[in-house]
Amino acid sequence: MSDVLVRVSGSCGKITLNRPRALNALTLEMVNIMHTALTTWANDVSIQFVLVDGAGERGLCAGGDIRAMYNAVVANRPELATVFFRNEYRLNYLISRYPKPYVVLMDGIVMGGGIGISAHASHRIVTERSELAMPETAIGFVPDVGGTHLLGTAPDELGTYLALTGSRIGAADAIFCRLADTMVLSEDLSILTSHLEKCESLAAVDEAIQAYTTQPPRGMTVEQRAWISKCFAANTVEEIFLALAQEVNPEARDALLELQNKSPTSLKVTLAALRNARSFNDLASCLQQEYRLAQSCLREHDFLEGVRAAIIDKDHAPKWRPDRLDRVTEEDVRRYFAESRVGNLDLTF
Repeated sequence: MSDVLVRVSGSCGKITLNRPRALNALTLEMVNIMHTALTTWANDVSIQFVLVDGAGERGLCAGGDIRAMYNAVVANRPELATVFFRNEYRLNYLISRYPKPYVVLMDGIVMGGGIGISAHASHRIVTERSELAMPETAIGFVPDVGGTHLLGTAPDELGTYLALTGSRIGAADAIFCRLADTMVLSEDLSILTSHLEKCESLAAVDEAIQAYTTQPPRGMTVEQRAWISKCFAANTVEEIFLALAQEVNPEARDALLELQNKSPTSLKVTLAALRNARSFNDLASCLQQEYRLAQSCLREHDFLEGVRAAIIDKDHAPKWRPDRLDRVTEEDVRRYFAESRVGNLDLTF
């Protein structure tokens, strides 16, 4: 059976990610299948909207297939990972500009590449089970799939906090951070899906979603936004560390401990990318930047080491290089952004 189920029900084009044992992690083939289906339906007058969900009980999508990218680099075939990033980012951009309603059910775990196929959509539904995160700094990578745009423009400094720490957030925080729109109870998703598949207009889609929308439980991150906004407003990671160390609340200290386990280089590159994203203020420019950063990560030590420690050997003891913030120079950071290392990303479709 295919890793992506594509079918039509009335006026609805439905896409189901179908790798539940891998938490629906995206492969190149899955990305290509989604892109083909979406471009076909965009010009099909019989399709009024698209509905996207994930098979299994655990989540929509845990991200890209990082193990496959690691294996490609280790086998001296980095071009395979490059093709994945190129096609994935083109899919993200297509979703952001899709001419028809794109409804996505963000139930359970939604991380990394899962954010890319959901948070750029027109109708983003979370549940009380939703856990959203961009955890890339833990594996020597940087937030991508448009994550620098989404988090760089999130309210206050919550996006900076989420990008650097990789913290998971639930429904209320996801809505506040503009990564989702509404919450529906997970127990209502099956009946909502049945109703949506019978809709024949945008108005009917909106009415069906509204009928099952409920108020999310109080968020955790939003309640902490005073110290988050203060500490994560700094322009250097060192200043963020210092500000967190001076806070008296335990949540700030926990954030500092979490950051101290991340790749120092990834933290500095991520912060620079987020600040750039604010000046770009558009998804296309951010995806171009992320494409360069992704290629740079493939060439550097920390990505392979981070994936090894988290996914391959699972010893969770990465040996970062450099291993301290003060050893990551400005030149080290600039090297990641160098345009000469990779060509531009073609976002046309």
